[in-house]
Formats: sequence, C-alpha cells, structure tokens
Amino acid sequence: MSEASIKQAEIAVEQQHVDRVYARLGELRAEAEAMRDKSYEYGQEATPEALNERDVMLYHANRTLQALNAESEGLVFGRLDFADGDAVHIGRLGIRDPQFDNLLVDWRAPLAAAFYQATPEQPLDVVRRRVIRSSREEVVDLSDDLLDPDRAPADMRVIGDGALMAALTRSRGDSMRNIVATIQKEQDDAIRAPEGGVTEITGGPGTGKTAVALHRAAYLLYRDQRRLGGPGVLVVGPSPVFMSYISRVLPSMGEHNVELRALGEVLDGIGTAKIDDPRTAEVKGSSLMVKVLRRALRLPPPDAPEKLQLFYRGTVLKLQADDLRRIRRSLHGKGGQPNRSRMRAADALLEALWQKAKQAADEDFQPDRERLITEIGDRIEFHRFLVAWWPPLYPMQVLRWLSDPARLSLAARRLLSAEEVDLLAKSWTEVTEWTVADIALIDELRVLAGPPPKRRRTAPDAEQSRRAVNYDEYAHVVIDEAQDLSPIQWRMVGRRGRHASWTVVGDPVQSSWPDPAEAAAAREEALSEQRTHRRFTLHTNYRNSAEIFAVAADAVRDLVPADDLPVAVRTTGIDPAVREVSADELPRETRTAAAELVAAAEGTVGVITTMARRDEVREWLSTVDGSEAGSDRLRVVGSLEAKGMEYDAVVVVDPDGLAAESSTGRRALYVALSRATQLLTVLRTP
Repeated sequence: MSEASIKQAEIAVEQQHVDRVYARLGELRAEAEAMRDKSYEYGQEATPEALNERDVMLYHANRTLQALNAESEGLVFGRLDFADGDAVHIGRLGIRDPQFDNLLVDWRAPLAAAFYQATPEQPLDVVRRRVIRSSREEVVDLSDDLLDPDRAPADMRVIGDGALMAALTRSRGDSMRNIVATIQKEQDDAIRAPEGGVTEITGGPGTGKTAVALHRAAYLLYRDQRRLGGPGVLVVGPSPVFMSYISRVLPSMGEHNVELRALGEVLDGIGTAKIDDPRTAEVKGSSLMVKVLRRALRLPPPDAPEKLQLFYRGTVLKLQADDLRRIRRSLHGKGGQPNRSRMRAADALLEALWQKAKQAADEDFQPDRERLITEIGDRIEFHRFLVAWWPPLYPMQVLRWLSDPARLSLAARRLLSAEEVDLLAKSWTEVTEWTVADIALIDELRVLAGPPPKRRRTAPDAEQSRRAVNYDEYAHVVIDEAQDLSPIQWRMVGRRGRHASWTVVGDPVQSSWPDPAEAAAAREEALSEQRTHRRFTLHTNYRNSAEIFAVAADAVRDLVPADDLPVAVRTTGIDPAVREVSADELPRETRTAAAELVAAAEGTVGVITTMARRDEVREWLSTVDGSEAGSDRLRVVGSLEAKGMEYDAVVVVDPDGLAAESSTGRRALYVALSRATQLLTVLRTP
C-alpha cells in the first residue's frame, strides 16, 4: 500500500471517530436547549423555590450551550496511543457518550497533559502522538510523532513527521488563533503551572508568550471554575489594537468570564488610546508623580476663598488667609483622604472661630463654646464657605487644575525640573482626550482623594469621576508586555489584584520604559502580597523565519546577553529586503513595498512606522492594489501599537527615526523588525 493510501486509510479511521463526536455534540446541544426551554416553564410559577430553580437551570443550560457552540470548529485535534493499547482523543472540550465513557478529553484535563509533555526522552507511556487537522467537521490531514518505537505494535501506522511547522507557515488573519493543537512542552509547563502566586513567563519575540498566557487563563478557569469564575480573570495588554487581536482566543476555547482591557481602559468609565510623546509619558509614569499628586491635593482649590468673616452676636469673627492656610496644613498633616475629611475641616474651622471669639470676649460679649459651634455650624453661609474652601475633589478636575504652571510648580517643587513641569502643564491644557498615561494618574488621584460625595451638580467631569471610583478586584490577573509598564501603571494594575494570582508576561529586551530599576521596584510593591514566584523562560522563536530574526537580533545584539535572544527554528530561504531611499522617494517606495507584499503574502501585511508619522503613512497607503490601509489585509501601525502583534509580511518605514523616537532606542526597532512571519522589507532614509 502506498504512503498516500495509508494516510487516506488513517484519515478515514479518524473521520469515523470525529463523526461520533459531532453526533454526540448534537445530542448534548439538544439536551441543553431542552433544559433551557424547561427552565422557562418553572419561571411561570411565582414561588421563590421555582424562580430559584429556573435561574439555576437557565444558567447551566446557557453556559453549556455557550461552550458547545464555541468549540464546534476543529473540535477534535489530537490522539494519544498508550503502551497498554488504550487510545484517547484530545479536543477543545470534554465529551462523554451516554455510558459516560470518554469520546473526547478536554485539552486542559490531566489525562491530556501527555499530549504536550511527552517527548522521545520521556514518552510518559505514549507510543504515538497524532495531530488531527480538520476543516469544519471533515478530517483533512494527520501528522504523527512516534515517541516510543520499541513499544509500538507491528501494525501501527505513522503518518508524517509532526504538525508544528505546518501550523507555523499558515497565513495570519486579523486575530490571534488559539494554539491548543500545537502547544510545545516548554509552553505547556507554563500553562499548567500551579495557580497561586506569581507565574512569570519571559521570552523573546515569537516564543508564544501571549498565547501561553491566554491558554493558561483558560486552563485555570477549567481547573477551578468555582474560585475564578466569580471574581473573574482580567487580561491587560498594551493597546486596543493588541486587545482586538487577541480577543477571540479565549472565547474560542469556551471561556467568556474574562475581561480584556488595554492599559488605557483599566479604569472603569474612562477609555483612551491616545499616547503622549515619549518624554511626556516618561514624566507622567514616574514614581515621583505619586508625591506630586499628593501635594496637588493639599493645595487650595483655584477659587478657594481666602477669608472667612461672620457676624456672631454683634461681634465680627474673621479667619484671615494665614489662619486658613494653617488650618489646611494641620488637616492634611493628620493624613486621610481629603474627600473623607469634610467633617474634620468643618470642625477645625469652627474651633478656629471659637478661638477668635475667646480673644474678642469682653464684658458685653461672653461666648459659650458649644452654643457658638452649634449656631454657626447650622448657618447656610458657613456651609457655603466650607463647600468652596474644602470642595469635593474629582481626579480629572485636579489634573485640569495642574495645567496652571504656577500651581504645578508648587506641587512638583524639588521633584520635577522646570522642563518637566512645562511638558505636563502643556499636556493638560485644554484637554479634549486623556492619554493612556493619564489614566494611571487619574486612578492614583482617585485613591489619594477618596470617594467624592454622591451628589454633585457643578464640578466638571463629576459624573465620569463618579463612575470611575468603583473597580473590581479579580481572582487572576494577566499582564502582557509587562516590561513596558510604568511605575504608576504598576500601581494601577496592582490594585486590581491584591488578593489575586498573577501571570506576568514580558521580555526585558523589548522594554520601552527607560528606567527598568524604577519599574521593577513598583512591580515588586504591586505584587508584594504574593508569596510564591515561579518563572518560565521560552527559548524558541516560532514566529519569525531565521532570516528575519537575524536582522531583528542584529539591532540589539551588542546591547543584551546572547541568552536573552530566542532561537528561530524555521528557515524560508528568503532574506529580508533592506532598501536605502531618499526622503522624497519614501512615500512612493512605501506604496511599492506594501503592494509587493500584499501580492506575495496570503495573509496580513503590517506597515510599521514612528508614532509621529503613523497618520501620514496611512495617507500614503490610502489604496494599495485594492487593499486599503486599515483593512483586514493591510494595517498601518505606530511603533508602540506594534507591540505583541504579528503579520505575515511587514514593511518597516524609517527604522532610524523609529529608534530615535523611543527613549529605549534600538530596542523599539527590535520590536518592529520581529513582527513578520514570512517576509520583511526595511526602508531606510539617509
């Protein structure tokens, strides 16, 4: 029998089993739909018991249907043949037949671990590992690894030589695929690590860090749905572009109790993708800003009255500006959040008025302390003064106040330079949209100021601020591209997981934060309550061809230890194209290069340039052979938006400008050069 005939015979064998699985899937779906319909009948009875039973049935029915519908595509992807003759099929969820025998083992189940962990050196009783590739419900290809030849039966057939490389050469779409069929052992070790504490996953470009982190989240939810399913899982990434790219991975594995948020969306009620220039972002992200903001909250509001004058029983009682400053300093010196200190402020003012009354006492004026405090404390003019002198503080309002350079200089005295004060003040002048760096500052102010009163009529941004003061703590937090978080951003995300377990994903070589030690200290503080810390390093670059990664690695080879660079395992024989073009020719050459790659690549083409030129380059490429910039085929992104992304082909426009734009220089260029899986063109200008 020919090799092709053997393969077709084995495909037919697997097709029979796949047909059984899908038939059973249809039965389970029908049962879940029947349960859902029955739950509505229970709801017609208005008793508490019937309503509760309805809610429970409806929840379980909808959850089951959600899982079954999410996993219908390529449901069966693997098979393990053991030395004792048993065989199990591995898939995207677990399915049993009516007799409760396994038809399909969920990839997250302990029994499926050998599919990822077994090697020829440690076969774990696995003789043959088979990868099954399907198109909808039809088996179209097989590939086997014979792990223990000495224990293989004489009639065991072995097809192909592994599935990973075939998967790697498939074209990319506009979203990340799940990798449950091709997870490698070093990746699986990280995915199945214990849930508690901090699990750190590091590795260079293309090592699958993000995919591993997402699959780990799905694995943990499967293993401990009760604990994680309530508070849920939070996944934080660098940008909305990136979050959109990864958004389908977890739903494709049946997991929906996960929140995906870019750094500019972490705070409820506010969202932004706007990015400051690198220097301004550095100042806003510095840990020194905590002290600046704390001081800003202690300054009098811009329109605060500077004198309190009241008539009491024929005597004028005055608190002058110096008196009011002294009272304010005393109140802030006692600590506490300003928005929780309104009553203390009222008490301090009344006590100061009493002291003035004592000084003014004579034969005709003999004030009583309790009566004075009660009578003045009930006056409307006193309450109006209190509201103006100690108003509710709203985070966004406080930032707007800091657009005044004089006010900001007071808050930043001996902390920031004059140049830094000028940068910040300008960034907050006539703000029409907050930036990603601002979101962490607003969150910091929210905590420092405390919750504002529920009723507020006139303060700008009051309604948005009120929506923003509430946030949930999660059971598990995933931080991707963690090397880029500023100290202030670490404080922000740390608040979302004080009692959570963590998966922290990153690559120090790709860092865009200029002071790693400062960020490391903030990260340590954010994770200080975690007692367990485990680290996994991924060494194999599956994304880039060796030819492409050689060019990317050359950008930083003299900056980092060789061990920090992964090894690309795939070759294509196609070297990247590096072209020298003049500034005048750059628009035309960019269009030409993009058109060439759109024609040559089956999947996505990314054009990566500086953040400053992104919109300009997008205009150059308004149409390229029918593929508009921003379409599914052709994407124009700035250097920061390229973080975590991958494309079949990439044009890097003005690499020197890209490196100069970032405070981390060639590390930013390294990121851009390592986004392509198949083809890379670099356009340099003199």
